[in-house]
Amino acid sequence: MYCTNCSNEIDEKAAICPKCGIATPLYLEDEKSNDSGSIGWGVLGFFLPLVGLILFLVWKKEKPKSAKMSLIGAAISLMAIVVIIISILTIILIFELLIAFLVHYMP
Repeated sequence: MYCTNCSNEIDEKAAICPKCGIATPLYLEDEKSNDSGSIGWGVLGFFLPLVGLILFLVWKKEKPKSAKMSLIGAAISLMAIVVIIISILTIILIFELLIAFLVHYMP
C-alpha cells in the first residue's frame, strides 16, 4: 500500500505514514466507524452551546454525525435563548405600557 500524501510505500496495517505522518485510509475508516452521532453530543451542545460549536468545527470532517448533533444542540439552545430574551422584553414592555396607562388615566 502507498501513502496518499507522499506516495511512500507503507505497511497494509499502518494507521499513519511513518514518513509524512498523514493518516491512512484504513485509519480514517476506523475513526468514522466510531462516529455514532449520539444524542449525548446534542445534549452537551444544548447546555453548553459554545462547546457544541467548537466540537462541530473540530469534528466536521472526522466525525460528521457527532459534529452535526453537537451543532443541532447548540443551535436549539441559541434559539431558545433568543425566544426567552424576546419574551422577557415583551413582558417588560407590556408592564411599562400598563403602568403608563394607569398613571395617565387614574385620578
